[in-house]
Amino acid sequence: MEGQREGRALAGRTLITGGAGFIGSRLAARLLAERQPVILLDNFSDYYDPARKRANIADLRSEFPDRPPLVVEADVRDRAALSQLFVAEEIRRVAHLAGMAAVRYSVERAPLYAEVNTLGSVNVLECARQHEVENFILASTSSVYGNAAPPFREDQIPDRPLAPYPASKRAAELMAHTTHVLFGLNVTIARLFNVYGPAGRPDMMPLKVLDWLHEGRVIPMYDGGALRRDWTYIDDTVEALFRALQQPLGYEILNLGFGATRSFAEFVAIYEELTGIVARKEHLPAPPSEPDTLWSDPTKARRLLGWQPKTDLRTGLQATWDWYRGAVLSR
Repeated sequence: MEGQREGRALAGRTLITGGAGFIGSRLAARLLAERQPVILLDNFSDYYDPARKRANIADLRSEFPDRPPLVVEADVRDRAALSQLFVAEEIRRVAHLAGMAAVRYSVERAPLYAEVNTLGSVNVLECARQHEVENFILASTSSVYGNAAPPFREDQIPDRPLAPYPASKRAAELMAHTTHVLFGLNVTIARLFNVYGPAGRPDMMPLKVLDWLHEGRVIPMYDGGALRRDWTYIDDTVEALFRALQQPLGYEILNLGFGATRSFAEFVAIYEELTGIVARKEHLPAPPSEPDTLWSDPTKARRLLGWQPKTDLRTGLQATWDWYRGAVLSR
């Protein structure tokens, strides 16, 4: 089992949906480094600049010129395109990371989130169970817990989501469980907690705060910056996903979080120290879509995957700031 966790040559390919994105491209690099061939499916949505995703693909091709990933431009809502891909390629593992993210953006867009995150996930699950996929990882979100009592454990029933985004992800989790029960598909639900790091998504707080600081814009401090989040560094998250792909578990739900919280006020203070810029702040009430605390208990992931997150918030933000200076401010 330990050899599986360290990576080995496996038959067939791993399909990563959302593979050109922040997490997907980094997971692809981890698999390619272990000489495990990958297929990246992405619709290159304009939710944020598609050029960022195409740069991720270019980086992978440059880093692995002898074994570049196969890239397929398609949408998980397109059942016919998915079916054609599964027929044409020997796909044995799936990391389903594609989806619409962002809690606040989802508030006015419930139909879109249901179509992409729920129906799109059902489409991928159906193809997987029809084509002898050995292991299926479904990326979900810590937001499914809503305002449940922290720290969050996988045996808590997350039946009170606060926005369409977590609601659509919870629905996908339930459909995945049904697929496992009826057809025996191995499914691991990966509930991700506030993933951040260099080359992250531009709509997420770790990069937005840097933009706001650099541009001298006001930073909204909801509830005085008291909201607490379990910030989890990209490399730690990718390692957990990589290990989960190597190890079919039946049906399991795993919290993939660092296991500690920091307030948003502390988060901004670290960036102020690193950048030397004093933030302009505006205190606002938190919107109803925002839980007070997102805090994981990662005990189960440690036990089943042998995984231990290593990167504390200050170290991770230092790496993010170093990347930002080189990749953004030097342009």
